[in-house]
Amino acid sequence: MLGAIEAGGTKFVCAVGDESGGIGERIQIPTTIPEETIPRVIGFFSKHGVEAIGIGSFGPIDVNLDSETYGSITSTPKPGWRGYPFVQEIRKALGVPVGFNTDVNAAALGEATFGAAKGLDSCLYITVGTGIGAGAVVQGKLLQGLSHPEMGHILVRRHPEDHYKGKCPYHSDCLEGLAAGPAIEERWGAKGIELVSREEVWDLEGYYIAQALMQYILILSPKKIILGGGVMNQKQVFSYIQKYLQELLNDYVALPRLSDYIVSPGLGDNAGIIGSLLLARNAIQE
Repeated sequence: MLGAIEAGGTKFVCAVGDESGGIGERIQIPTTIPEETIPRVIGFFSKHGVEAIGIGSFGPIDVNLDSETYGSITSTPKPGWRGYPFVQEIRKALGVPVGFNTDVNAAALGEATFGAAKGLDSCLYITVGTGIGAGAVVQGKLLQGLSHPEMGHILVRRHPEDHYKGKCPYHSDCLEGLAAGPAIEERWGAKGIELVSREEVWDLEGYYIAQALMQYILILSPKKIILGGGVMNQKQVFSYIQKYLQELLNDYVALPRLSDYIVSPGLGDNAGIIGSLLLARNAIQE
């Protein structure tokens, strides 16, 4: 039996399951401060005889195995979590191997193994929600260099009629600052779910996301792009993304039919937790 933690900025999802992606018992725990959240996480797994734990975490995080701070959450603005030694605390409490990566990398791994990109050796998973993040599988492996990718913070061209300042506390009007859920709410004065019929909201959203996808396609050339997260539950945005992406690429690269190439998660909301089970499996093998 394996344990999985999908550690988000709003909630932790903890589950037990197996390496085939089967999920047994699961719980949700609010993400408050480590002193409140982590004891509840440890209490859940203490009841189950798990062989390993996989953590897909909000970030930024330190994934460099040679680093003194490996396994820690780094420059997050979330109160109480900056510098928190996540892996060390879980390993110390439960005494099992721990796999650790970003929540979006975990979701990319899940989708590549069992979801929309099954059978492919590359894919890109992007979440558009409270923040924007992306994980990539390249030649069958999660993409990692000096650190993990931070694709949500690339710079995009502003729409000429968009005068919103941007929401990102680090870069103001990067992709996340212009297109994540909090930016939608602040710009338009309501949450996305309350703006379903406002065509201009989703046209602008498609305008920014398409720019990002163009850059990812030209750099990584993924075989499938998977768009998840709360904002992408508004399915009408897909048509705007496709329209603007086609205009931007201007037939420079040949792509499959965009409705087959840019898709929703095949695993639905389970992509991250199933990917975290796979991180746990890999931790045993390593």
